[in-house]
Amino acid sequence: MLEMKRLSAEGYFSFEDYEVYHLALDLSAQVYRLTAGFPEVERFGLTNQLRRAANSIALNIAEGRGRGTDREFARFLLISRGSLFEVVSGFHLAVRLVFLQEGEVREMFQKAHTLSGKLSALVHKLSALGSRPSA
Repeated sequence: MLEMKRLSAEGYFSFEDYEVYHLALDLSAQVYRLTAGFPEVERFGLTNQLRRAANSIALNIAEGRGRGTDREFARFLLISRGSLFEVVSGFHLAVRLVFLQEGEVREMFQKAHTLSGKLSALVHKLSALGSRPSA
């Protein structure tokens, strides 16, 4: 169940209103849990890369919303989606290196697929709004 809890004052940070932001936070927390058992030698390697990429998803959603225009928001959503793909690719590598089993990442891949679709849909919606002529 997705928890869409605001940590700020009501209405202060508009990015907190977006489901994709909360899905990204949930995914990032899952990445931390999944990478906790990686070999110590990977602490500054794949573990760090996956965590940074996962964090980047939510952080870019927030930054994009703060840019003030739908066009900029859409651009940052696409950057978020790129970071999401980086996370998925990194977990493919983790499975190949036998840091994790396929079954351990299946749920994360499902969440990533859902988040990717929702990010794409939001980009499409924002792009459609931006292509309308001004009144």
